[in-house]
Amino acid sequence: MKLTLPTLAIAAMLATSAQAQGLSYPATRQVDQVDTYFDTKVADPYRWLEDDNSAETKAWVAAQNAVTDKFLEAMPQRLPARRIYTELYNFERIGIPFHEGDRYFWTRNDGLQQQNVIYWAKSLKDSPQVALDPNGLSKDGTVALSGLAPSRDGRLLAYGVAGAGSDWQTWKVRDLATGQDLADKIEWIKFSSASWTADSKGFFYARYDAPKEGEALKGANYFQKLYYHRLGTAQADDVLVAENRDDKEWGFGTEVSDDGQLLLISVWKSAGSKNGLMVLPLPKGAFAGGKPQPITLDFDAQYVPVAAHAGQLIVKTDKGAPRGKLVSIDLKHPAPAGWKTLVAEGPDAMTGASAVGGRLLLSYLHDAATLVRVHGADGKRLSEVKLPGVGTASGFGGRWSDSETFFSYTSLTTPAEIHRFDVKTGKTELFKKPKTAFDADEFETRREFVTSKDGTRLPVFIAAKKGLKLDGTNPTLLYGYGGFDIAMTPAYSVTVAAWLKMGGVYVMASIRGGGEYGSAWHEAGTQLKKQNVFDDFIAAGEWLVKNKVASPATLAINGGSNGGLLVGAVTNQRPDLFAAAVPQVGVMDMLRYQNFTIGWAWATDYGKSSDSPEMFKALYAYSPLHNIKSGAKYPAVMVTTGDHDDRVVPAHSFKYTATLQAADTGPAPKLIRIETNAGHGAGKPTSKIIEERSDILAFIAHTMKLEVK
Repeated sequence: MKLTLPTLAIAAMLATSAQAQGLSYPATRQVDQVDTYFDTKVADPYRWLEDDNSAETKAWVAAQNAVTDKFLEAMPQRLPARRIYTELYNFERIGIPFHEGDRYFWTRNDGLQQQNVIYWAKSLKDSPQVALDPNGLSKDGTVALSGLAPSRDGRLLAYGVAGAGSDWQTWKVRDLATGQDLADKIEWIKFSSASWTADSKGFFYARYDAPKEGEALKGANYFQKLYYHRLGTAQADDVLVAENRDDKEWGFGTEVSDDGQLLLISVWKSAGSKNGLMVLPLPKGAFAGGKPQPITLDFDAQYVPVAAHAGQLIVKTDKGAPRGKLVSIDLKHPAPAGWKTLVAEGPDAMTGASAVGGRLLLSYLHDAATLVRVHGADGKRLSEVKLPGVGTASGFGGRWSDSETFFSYTSLTTPAEIHRFDVKTGKTELFKKPKTAFDADEFETRREFVTSKDGTRLPVFIAAKKGLKLDGTNPTLLYGYGGFDIAMTPAYSVTVAAWLKMGGVYVMASIRGGGEYGSAWHEAGTQLKKQNVFDDFIAAGEWLVKNKVASPATLAINGGSNGGLLVGAVTNQRPDLFAAAVPQVGVMDMLRYQNFTIGWAWATDYGKSSDSPEMFKALYAYSPLHNIKSGAKYPAVMVTTGDHDDRVVPAHSFKYTATLQAADTGPAPKLIRIETNAGHGAGKPTSKIIEERSDILAFIAHTMKLEVK
């Protein structure tokens, strides 16, 4: 973190301060701002911190970082934690290969490269060629690759880049034969990839209109439109394919069918999993204009296109099946009354489906661990993909005509391995296994089950050194998310490995709000039922204490984004249960989150404070910003955010930290670590990842007085 303000400006802010454990917090100016929600007046004294571009806010950021840097630099755990993290991060990482045209594509990082490099090869035995190295796009590595899409003939590569952690992308096209970019340049893209037509002459993408000079990107011009870009033409000449001016929450995701004859359009309205589905014919594999035809625009369930084959559209849906099923739709008669069930709902949650080699590959979660089953085109179950153990498998992409597919497998103690699956023979072979400084044989992972406040049973995964002694003294880090239908499944990360090597226990809780058990599990942790998420996480912490894995003096919690909200809310509700809490880029102001950038899209999970008195009351009751308990003894807290985060804007973390520091919450430190020139996390360069995450682990270890060697 670099300080850019003069020393006197920082000193002035430090002049008046609160005291805690020898810390002097910056004085944060308060304003007389009061909002009224259904006859309830709510003060918002730090409203001015919502303007992250103001000189005063930038001075506040510099002052806070000065305090945090001084505290972190004094911790004896900081340097050894960073050394351990760097050693463990320094290993070759290979992405899942995929095939397009006559080329294979995959990503690779040699260990400490700031960004992953894109490679291609004509065969898996050939020496790979560099398709794109994002490390040359900026000096500090903050310009990151945000997406890539090879043309159907494998000759061209469309790719998106984003700077300083922003969600905004610019897309370009590279000729792989020459290694040079074409003149094509597509701007104002957010939350979209690119889908090539089969003739490789252009691609579909979604974007927003560019704002006029001096105009904020919101309101009338802040809604997505679907376009087709033909190579060699200006973006201004791109053809508008779809928009909805009457419902500006519409967004578009696209995929061209394997035979190239159909554009499949998923229409989203928010961050929820319910969507609409449309199709657009592409005669002879080319775009000839026309208006997309709806399959369903009821937005009453999830509809994920899997394959278009022999006049049938295969769709994964949870319509009438909370755990998911496959249906077949006759494209000549697509009315829902004629849909046929191809694979019925089962006891496990169907989380993914693909069509490769004339087979349907269906991924399920069984108590938050992956199972993959193989079905014929008629839906009949044929076999199961053999996985290395109880963990997480992902990938299985490809086309109807392919004979192979690739997938990765990982667990809390197993770095991601890449496997090749032969669809015809059903045989799996190891393609790439990373070599790391982490000795997985020293550790083990077990799955336990916790009972929540209302009797709901939920899985937790516990990774620890073999022969762990259960005496309540183990430094333990509990992680959770609990939202947006996102399943938390066991997966290796350097953060897990580093914490284990430092002598800790790592626990991941699969709580309601996620997608571990299907849509009903997700909905049980949304809107007026959001408290279930916090109850589940608290129950996991209580279970760890009761079973003497940890104690309140050795238990820390961590989560990011929606998981940052989780940590903030749970810290307020049970400050006595934890020794340390690290909310990362959290949604902390539940009354105003919808007012910033893409925040409106989260209302499907959260509800809005303006919806009804009941909804306001529910949000106000758990909002981390509004429920800090002055007079209670809080754990040590370190908030993290990025000053350029345009998804969960930093104002959430700024206002929460200012409120926390102003309250009487005991002597433990209440800090904020603000990464400069950084956003929500995607595309963050390796050096910043190592610095931030090792600081988090060092802060937790320091709180628990854990010696790190």
